[in-house]
Amino acid sequence: MDASPTIYEDRLATQMDRDDFVLAVVTATKPDFYKQAPVVAAADANNLPCFVIHTGQHYDDVLGHGLEEYGLEPYIAADFGIRGDLSQKTAEMMLAVKKLAVKLNEWSNTTVLPMVHGDTHAAAIFPQAWMFATNQQVAHNEAGLRGMAPAYETTADPEAVIREQWDGEWHVERTEPFPEQYDTFIGSAASIYQFAPIELNREHLEREGYPNEVDGQERIPVVGNSVVDAIEMKSTQDGESVFDVYPALEARDDWIRVDIHRRANLLPERFTAIVEGVIGLVERGYNVNFVELTATEQALRNYGYRDRLQRLADERENFLFTGLWKKHAHVYEFLTSGQCLAEFTDSGSMQEELNHIEEALCLTARFNTDRPETVFNANTNLLVPPTDGEFVTDMITHIAETDAVRERMHSGEKLYGSNVGERIVEFLKTHNNDRVFDWTHERLGFEAGGDSEFEYL
Repeated sequence: MDASPTIYEDRLATQMDRDDFVLAVVTATKPDFYKQAPVVAAADANNLPCFVIHTGQHYDDVLGHGLEEYGLEPYIAADFGIRGDLSQKTAEMMLAVKKLAVKLNEWSNTTVLPMVHGDTHAAAIFPQAWMFATNQQVAHNEAGLRGMAPAYETTADPEAVIREQWDGEWHVERTEPFPEQYDTFIGSAASIYQFAPIELNREHLEREGYPNEVDGQERIPVVGNSVVDAIEMKSTQDGESVFDVYPALEARDDWIRVDIHRRANLLPERFTAIVEGVIGLVERGYNVNFVELTATEQALRNYGYRDRLQRLADERENFLFTGLWKKHAHVYEFLTSGQCLAEFTDSGSMQEELNHIEEALCLTARFNTDRPETVFNANTNLLVPPTDGEFVTDMITHIAETDAVRERMHSGEKLYGSNVGERIVEFLKTHNNDRVFDWTHERLGFEAGGDSEFEYL
């Protein structure tokens, strides 16, 4: 096992030598690149020393392109080169964080505050590894994501299912997505600051026992979601258009773009329901673009669907079968173009993005969601429980053909604010003298005898 991080000494020293407080932004997977980039940009604009720690999990030309696309590469001071399954990634990250902590201790008078993001595996393991290595905690961007579900009475009648979601009771149901719900829950335990996208996220954290305030200092600020900044960063087309890459998308309109990759949705029953539902939409004449992610490709092969979809693409002009789109800007360009009717997705970020983007509907292939506010508050999202193929087809058809439903979804409230990266950086600049770990006597207001600093390493 190679757990030796690549450390770019010049980039590290440039930031560590500037101040006694440095922000270390952690990136791991594609969503991290575009949601953490606004924080890095805001730190740079506000003279807050900042470097990037990249776990290396998404590193190839497509999945890793966001590092280049969002201008993060020059800020990377450490690359862990993490590979393998969840167990291997966990073990390698633990050891790599320890080695990086030893290096950072050369600047013994400098406080380094790592910031993880969301519900990636790094959001769970990095904070744990950092606290074990340094007895210090981290900051968490997009904290408090907790799954919730409506009280389903039926999954046979699309109209009833929509009514239950928009107007019915919801409850916490955080089993899924897996392992993302585990990751964000565990990450909370080692975070000193938890940047909540909306008030609901803060309520989840406070219910679990995390204090919003310690010694008069706020710990769970509601700041919005930095995905809105990422959208604004890519609001103007730069270079090649998505319609140059996929001319079929311009030749027809009202596309339903499909991206499915969550582990639970790759279970045979759910995956069959989703794929059969998509095929049903194509057969009913809807224009469908099925985006094949790495995990999706394997499932298509395992369940005997890949050849069938390829034949469908060869035979039908209204079915486009593509790989993962390389540029995130292309996704935004398409969603805002007016050519896209809806995104049928199991992505968490896409539920947020389509709350901000008005032109396309969000249809989520899940039984629950960790962005429930997009459903019961904003009404910009609807769950399409993958019970069977016929229901998936019927539910999406009902939404597409019901004016009142579409109008309500298009007119929903935008939830996630603006200039979120700036808000996070402003908070950190006013809290950079705070302690980065709390002992119980400190939280309870007792005076400590002697030096309370913990000797580590």
